[in-house]
Amino acid sequence: MDNNIYEYVKELCVRAKSASCDLAVQTSAEKNKALAAIASKLRENVSLILAENEKDLSCAEANGVPKTMMDRLRLTEQRIIGMADAVMEVAALADPIGEGTVSTRPNGLKITCQRVPIGVVGIIYEARPNVTVDAAALCIKSGNAVVLRGGKEAINTNRILVKLMREVFEESFISSDAVALIDDVTREGTNALMSMRGLVDVLIPRGGKGLIKAVVENAKVPVIETGAGNCHVYIDERADMFKALRVAVNAKVSRPSVCNAAETLLVHRAVAEEFLPKFYDETRDVALEIRGCERTCSILPQALPATEEDYDTEYNDYIISVKVVDDVHDAVTHIRKYTTGHSEAIVTEDYTSARYFTTLIDAAAVYVNASTRFTDGGEFGFGAEIGISTQKLHARGPMGLSHLTTVKYIVEGNGQVR
Repeated sequence: MDNNIYEYVKELCVRAKSASCDLAVQTSAEKNKALAAIASKLRENVSLILAENEKDLSCAEANGVPKTMMDRLRLTEQRIIGMADAVMEVAALADPIGEGTVSTRPNGLKITCQRVPIGVVGIIYEARPNVTVDAAALCIKSGNAVVLRGGKEAINTNRILVKLMREVFEESFISSDAVALIDDVTREGTNALMSMRGLVDVLIPRGGKGLIKAVVENAKVPVIETGAGNCHVYIDERADMFKALRVAVNAKVSRPSVCNAAETLLVHRAVAEEFLPKFYDETRDVALEIRGCERTCSILPQALPATEEDYDTEYNDYIISVKVVDDVHDAVTHIRKYTTGHSEAIVTEDYTSARYFTTLIDAAAVYVNASTRFTDGGEFGFGAEIGISTQKLHARGPMGLSHLTTVKYIVEGNGQVR
């Protein structure tokens, strides 16, 4: 590891650790005031942010970044205003810090279980500038400092967003070191952050399967795993065809580059001949590429033969794998084999099938008659999200303010001994 980069990242983390102590004593009103100022700063500097984002878009296009990935990177005036609105939604949420329970033991000890900040949160993510602001807002509100390591594709956008937020902190009671950006986009910068045990309390990777795997396997810092999204939609024999078409199309093509987009469509054999041609017609405008099983290809001559790898792939593109299945049991077996534990959906009017599906599918979010695209912190009422956890310890699903806290036991006595 490059020693200069290591020392640079270490210094950022040392300052963030110090800032986390300052944050821990800030009142909800003080944190909310800072968040409101951040939202105003974003709205006032839309042109400046767009100019920096355009630099990133130009570089990405020159480097052949796929169009769907460009969509993640691209900011518009509407998206920046949306980021500011999300900050205000976080400010409006109840502050989890200080919440807790109190009990008194027979010996008179008073035991308070109190929610407290985690400390310093490290975020390693790819080309999604909105994560920069969402993560900072959630961490500040929950009393945590944050060290950000974004993708190289968004470096100019991330720089200006962090600069604007730090300007706000310089005018408040919050240390500007509470939000830090690692300005090194090489792998060395990532490796250095992953080694900061004792300074960084938890790492949260957000991105593709390769990034998440690398962080989980190599980090010396505790990691909350946010999984890739190989999501499925199953159209049952008893599905309402209008609902089924609406859900399947939305889940796949509304924004295919995101982790809650559907990658595989499973269709009951009894309705496949009716449903699949309608699905094809509804997605023709976006030139969706369908890769299907033998039964799918017999119904849709336009489909390409699917391979085993197709069913195990998160495309993040206008591509979907399709399989005709015999029943809900067959669908569940397929999903359990290929799921990444993110979001899975069934469309059915049959209560028994819905219960079977929701009981046996092991995922962070399981839907009945609704699109997988709702797996999102904002849609769940969290204001924004720090990530979507697919692990089972500490947090699972969209992670909001409460998931960025831990607990502390405060025990008060009057001279008791054991």
